[in-house]
Amino acid sequence: MNVTPTETRVAVVENGVLQEIYIERTNHRGLVGNIYKGKVVRVLPGMQAAFVDIGLERAAFIHAAEVGKGDANAPINQLLHEGQSLVVQVTKDPISTKGARLTTQLAIPSRYLVYMPGVDHVGVSQRIEEEGERDRLKELVNNCMEAEGLTGEAGFILRTAAEGVGEDEILADTRYLRRLWRKLEERIKDNKAPSLVYDELPLSLRTIRDLSRPEVSKILIDSRETFQKIEHFTQQYVPEVSERVEYYPGPRPIFELYSVEDEIQRALERKVPLKSGGYLVVDQTEAMTTIDVNTGGFVGRRNLEETIYKTNLEAATAIGRQVRLRNLGGIIILDFIDMTEPEHQRQVLRMLEKMLEKDHTKSKISGVSELGLVEMTRKRTRESLEHMLMEPCKACDGRGSVKTAETICYEIFREILREERAYEAGTYSVLASQQVVDRLLDEDSHGLADLEAFIGKAIKLQVESQYTQDQYDIILQ
Repeated sequence: MNVTPTETRVAVVENGVLQEIYIERTNHRGLVGNIYKGKVVRVLPGMQAAFVDIGLERAAFIHAAEVGKGDANAPINQLLHEGQSLVVQVTKDPISTKGARLTTQLAIPSRYLVYMPGVDHVGVSQRIEEEGERDRLKELVNNCMEAEGLTGEAGFILRTAAEGVGEDEILADTRYLRRLWRKLEERIKDNKAPSLVYDELPLSLRTIRDLSRPEVSKILIDSRETFQKIEHFTQQYVPEVSERVEYYPGPRPIFELYSVEDEIQRALERKVPLKSGGYLVVDQTEAMTTIDVNTGGFVGRRNLEETIYKTNLEAATAIGRQVRLRNLGGIIILDFIDMTEPEHQRQVLRMLEKMLEKDHTKSKISGVSELGLVEMTRKRTRESLEHMLMEPCKACDGRGSVKTAETICYEIFREILREERAYEAGTYSVLASQQVVDRLLDEDSHGLADLEAFIGKAIKLQVESQYTQDQYDIILQ
């Protein structure tokens, strides 16, 4: 963990290689998990949804399936009306131009459990696969609920971290969550809408709660203040983690020591090199992300099919890591190099699935389509790394390319002709970038001379050093 007053960054490093990066900035912390008392401002029967004011800049969005018991077929205008107060939880942060996504089905997490008020259900994380352990944990929770008088008034989901824990730990979590919910009920009753009822833990403490599994060997923190907060938190809630938490006081920045800074920079690039000489090209758009696999300079020893198979296998490994590292979400289209052998296709898909097993975010992979594409979806709960750290280029307006100097010169010629027909000017001054002015004085000097002769007026050129290549102005004098 790298902590500064303005930002907290958490890097998950496996075998010396960065796998995931989490960033939370002080001036706009993530909202997922927060509970609000909101006010319905608009009901949209056609979309089976409503907008809810929870005190943010943009109104948040809730679908009929997320209201009450989650019946998507119930008409939204029978479930909600304008001006109604509603207790909601954020399931997705505001992303791009979209407001936060909400649900009324509240879920409050602790170390081992997720508390669901008003739900009569006990579930177990799908990552706990052994049937005997699942049954044992369910029985533990049912016993704790009975002891605490919670049967019928709340439900629980056992988290992955609960695997192997005893009754004392589960009972402590049950009591903690019950006390917390009682406090929240009081706030819901007293607060006016819109207002924040429950603020999810900051990233540093959330990391300890959610990511400190048995396979984590060490947790290093470079801030003494945060280290002390985490020490206090672990002693209270996760004492088994205490020994693995360390303060890093070294002179060299912690992210530089573990090459995390370099990896973050590489994760923002469009092209991802593979060791074999091949490469991936990652393109994010509003609707989806595409990842294209190319062989580059890799040539197999035996034949083309072997080359393609080896490149695709390596690409599947790299894609699994890039999806986690860049936090790609929504629809992701993978364009592997075409394989003729069905067994090769199966092996590549198996490798991709294996790489995504460690991913905490739910994803689903389809088979290879007729066009040789693999479609996968990954739950999107927060902005991707690129959207968090970057913004569209002002020079190219996010297109990733600019018009050539030649194109701009011809646009200027057409614009002067248009101005000449519409206005009476003595002379024309062209303000443009150095590249465009150089071309007008060199390759397109004949075209400029012909235009001057045709309109019978002088055209002056002036370099504007602040202009990008496709910016120009024409001044009539």
